[in-house]
Amino acid sequence: MNKATDDNRAFRDIFRRATRLARERTDRALSGHGVRVGQQFVLEELWREDGLTPGELARRVGVETPTVVRGVGRMEAAGLLKRRDDPADGRLVRVWLTGRGRELAETVPRAEDEVIEGALSGFSEGERRQLTRLLSRLLENLQAS
Repeated sequence: MNKATDDNRAFRDIFRRATRLARERTDRALSGHGVRVGQQFVLEELWREDGLTPGELARRVGVETPTVVRGVGRMEAAGLLKRRDDPADGRLVRVWLTGRGRELAETVPRAEDEVIEGALSGFSEGERRQLTRLLSRLLENLQAS
């Protein structure tokens, strides 16, 4: 085994564990509000612009349309969203927030912030900025490959 392989293995293991735990903690924080992890991204887009199509949501969130369609169905059953036919084009469906979905516009980001604060506790402001820069580079590399 060489050092690069050992470093890669260490990174992979830590990154995998950190992302899994972050997802679990976020899911726990959001589920108390009737939102499952991943659904907050759909809500965020609808808080910005209500009445998007599933395809528009998928592009903005960065997932496939069938993934959004399934998620919207679950969110509709939970009373967060409503699907309605587009009045101008009967082939399209638009997704609209319910009152309950709108009410979460402050609660959900606050719950996410609490998870992030817990994850970054003990980091200085400079370390937080450095970590953000490094993760941005990681994201750029992944997007380029």
